[in-house]
Amino acid sequence: MNVIEGQVPGVKILEPRTFGDPRGFFRETWHADRYVEAGIPGPFVQDNLSSSAAGVLRGLHLQVAPSLQGKLVSVPKGAILDMAVDVRVGSPTFGQSVVVELTGENGKQLWVPPGFAHGFVSLEDDTLVAYKCTSMYDPGAEVSIRWDDPALNLTLPGGPFQLSAKDEAAPSVEAVLDRLPRYTP
Repeated sequence: MNVIEGQVPGVKILEPRTFGDPRGFFRETWHADRYVEAGIPGPFVQDNLSSSAAGVLRGLHLQVAPSLQGKLVSVPKGAILDMAVDVRVGSPTFGQSVVVELTGENGKQLWVPPGFAHGFVSLEDDTLVAYKCTSMYDPGAEVSIRWDDPALNLTLPGGPFQLSAKDEAAPSVEAVLDRLPRYTP
């Protein structure tokens, strides 16, 4: 497995090895020892799967204390632009993001550490996105942030995007600062 450090410390892009032949391919998408060695701590306690049409934007979402949540994101089918945004108050990289294309074909994965907001844009119809999460979903710990908040300087190609009512009404990062996790070096 190849591990690429994102432009924002803590975020990692993983490229699991793929073995292909005329029948198809085989790819190992999780191996506890190898991923811990790569800096993906786990343990993972919940797996989620979403399906999206092309042009759907989901996010930005994160969970805060007491249910901080890291996510290992992959795409079994289709393609997305996946994004991890540092929203840890006091972080030297606050507001900076890592954006990477994940596809069923390239097999890349994105590690979104706890304290980072996550979102993606689906680039193809019937795209499946799988998330391994380090804590259970906790509605009381969920925070949404507008993906197009100027303070985040996040630009995405395409658009207009289809958003849920919740994401359309999401507040600015400034409006939720008091709920966001604090950076600890």
